Amino acid sequence: MSGTDKYPGQKVSVVNDGKRCIHSRYCVLNLSSVFVPNVEGPWIKPDAAPHETVIAVVEKCPSGALRHEGSVAEQPPTVNTVRIWENGPLAFHGALDILGDTSSFRATLCRCGLSKRKPFCDHSHAEVNFIATGEPPAKDTPALAVRDGKLKVTPGKDGPLQVEGNLEICGASGRTVSRETKTWLCRCGHSANKPFCDGAHRKAGFKDDGKLPND
Repeated sequence: MSGTDKYPGQKVSVVNDGKRCIHSRYCVLNLSSVFVPNVEGPWIKPDAAPHETVIAVVEKCPSGALRHEGSVAEQPPTVNTVRIWENGPLAFHGALDILGDTSSFRATLCRCGLSKRKPFCDHSHAEVNFIATGEPPAKDTPALAVRDGKLKVTPGKDGPLQVEGNLEICGASGRTVSRETKTWLCRCGHSANKPFCDGAHRKAGFKDDGKLPND
């Protein structure tokens, strides 16, 4: 499950990009008849459940590793969000443009600073026991007049994620932390004001070319 594979079905096909998978296991825990790991042959069986059910589970994949193809196209959410995972990545859901990559409305981006596939999370946070709250203090920000639309995410060279567009920042519980139209989010793991950047990447010597991974 390290590359991109397509699993065709009669009404819906499922595409899996193993390089973006962070093993949240939402698919195998919620639809075990379709998502069957550790078996010989195809591990995704799109026809083993009603196609509406398959689509619903695929669209909950936080990393965007799973997507579906067929007569029903996935739609962007009515509210762009980024959820702060406890001791883990930033889970975006919106009309995403990540350095020109618009292939998915969902992405989990590294905030520990150690992923080998930056800006995407590769689960390095678990290996190094990264500690960062998923429930930071809320900011007093006004409601956004428009809550959807294009969300441009630009990883800065050796610096934070610059996010432009209507965005609701949520804690792990779903509680609103802040509402922004332009903000900078920490991805070095050292900010004292997570999830926001405070310039700590410079002192920490954080290095990244700010590009998408090649493979």
